[in-house]
Amino acid sequence: MYVMESAPGARTIVNGKRVDYFCGCGYFALQGHPELIKAACEAAQKYGIASTTSRSGYGNNPVLLDVEKKAADFFQVEDTMYFVSGYVGNIILLQGLADQYDIVFTDQESHYAVKDGVAVVDKPAVVFRHLDPEDLKKKLRKHVKPRQRPLLICDGVFAMTGALAPTPEYLEILQQYEQFLLCVDDAHAVGVIGEKGRGTFEYFGLKSDNLYSCGTLSKAMGGHGGIIPGKAEFIETLKRNSSIFYSSSGTPTPSAAATAKALEIVMSSPSMRNRLWDNVAYAKKRFGEIGFDLGDNPVPILCLQSEDSVDFETVQKELWDKDIAVLYVAPGSYTSAPDNGSLRIAINAAHSHEQIDRLVHETGALL
Repeated sequence: MYVMESAPGARTIVNGKRVDYFCGCGYFALQGHPELIKAACEAAQKYGIASTTSRSGYGNNPVLLDVEKKAADFFQVEDTMYFVSGYVGNIILLQGLADQYDIVFTDQESHYAVKDGVAVVDKPAVVFRHLDPEDLKKKLRKHVKPRQRPLLICDGVFAMTGALAPTPEYLEILQQYEQFLLCVDDAHAVGVIGEKGRGTFEYFGLKSDNLYSCGTLSKAMGGHGGIIPGKAEFIETLKRNSSIFYSSSGTPTPSAAATAKALEIVMSSPSMRNRLWDNVAYAKKRFGEIGFDLGDNPVPILCLQSEDSVDFETVQKELWDKDIAVLYVAPGSYTSAPDNGSLRIAINAAHSHEQIDRLVHETGALL
């Protein structure tokens, strides 16, 4: 068992020793930022730990409302909905939009959060092959009946491989239908991709009233809780139609205050995203030099896999012995996990090129 004994960052204490940390999802390494910690402490002293009631009643406080305002500024939308966990964002979307679609289509490797969201709603659901627009087209033709309205929902960025969903191709296919919806879970995209870090749709330059996304503020942003951006009318519809909002407590107040501060920092410091992108490009280039083609997109999840019989589990253990933490992903152990064992490497904005060089050198020496 690995036990983290400091805030995650470029260097992190795990099991009593300080390691170069290439795991997790803290892509800006903000989880231990002193301004976030200060904001959390001040909010706890003023408002206590949590409101203890749902936000449809007396559960609002200035901190939760501040997160929604700052998130709306970040996404450049009229309003946002802030809730206790990004995991339930897909349920909220699917419940909230329930009267606008008749049948659901989803990638077979969609995250558990997407699959659980689909399972909650009482709608027929069809699975298509991973990242395969042509199979989606075939499944739509086979299963969509006259006057039915399809909804597609999947990850924007897949958690284990860093693969980007071919969203433009999906949109082009769906536009053959008079009414449709396209939703993405942007948990690993918010803050990270797109010119301003607004996620998958911004990255691909897609705009349409049929596009919706949910995300989390606990990964790149360093805070906590889920977020859905959109027009004010749409957000009100979600609040009316989703049981999550009116039957659950909000994010704990100290975590929400830290989240608001994180949004401030990210919006005022675009250089952080540039540093992240630089580190990702550098890491992919260096791994390319030892035989791994990881593409050229700015997603900070690097998946090392091989057609040869590489024992990546042993590689992880030997890297750990050299004070380098990466994640071994066993086949079938997580959604989108490759069929062969692999290493998941997470790059963050605080890593130095020297750390990346050492990671690449030590990994290459073990292969």
